Amino acid sequence: MTPSVKNTELYRLLGAPVKGGVLVIADHASNHVPEGIDLGIPAELMNQHIAIDIGVAEVAERMIAPGTSAWLAGISRLVCDLNRDIGMPGMFPAVSDGYAIPGNDIGDDGRAARVAEYFNPYHVALENLLEETAPALIVSLHSFTPGLATCDKPRPWEIGILYNEDDRAARIAIPLLEAEGLTVGDQEPYSGRILNASMNRHAEGHGRAYLSIEIRQDQITDAAGQALWAERLGRLCGEVVAKLG
Repeated sequence: MTPSVKNTELYRLLGAPVKGGVLVIADHASNHVPEGIDLGIPAELMNQHIAIDIGVAEVAERMIAPGTSAWLAGISRLVCDLNRDIGMPGMFPAVSDGYAIPGNDIGDDGRAARVAEYFNPYHVALENLLEETAPALIVSLHSFTPGLATCDKPRPWEIGILYNEDDRAARIAIPLLEAEGLTVGDQEPYSGRILNASMNRHAEGHGRAYLSIEIRQDQITDAAGQALWAERLGRLCGEVVAKLG
């Protein structure tokens, strides 16, 4: 069955959200730049990790099933990073992994305009959905590069689980993933106590259980890897929901 899709420039809603189900949220699922914005960078950079979480949209789409739906952001993180707090460094990056983004030299008025046009309506619509459907588990889905251009230290984890104060789902998920022979990052490749803005806003702030997941991008660059991880995460979500009770 083809999942139902609701499209706006800001997001795509795939599947049919239900109370007690699973909602996958991907804040960096798109490299789309809205008309009228020129980031001033080569086109090929828009397909790299600085502009989009590679593979995430495809994994999320494959996870759609009865009881599981997905909310995929529709604009590039370079236009406005939706997984940041207003005023947080990197919301409109001037430099990303060593690449200058001259089109983000827009001043306070320009930043405020993008917040009003993209950030605020995105999060208002998402919060309305969560209030209407009350999922048993939110999955914040991201991917990370195996190595940063600005750092020569490789990242060995196939998957990372991040969290801030609420680690209920994380404590269940980590041993389940390790049991599959995976190298699992607990607060790696970075800490959710530092970068967890969307889940702080929509999950921790409301007592909603969530998993913040980072998949290493070389795991999900092709259809086979995307299907493998979609199946794995679907099973994981089912086990986490059951154990959360």
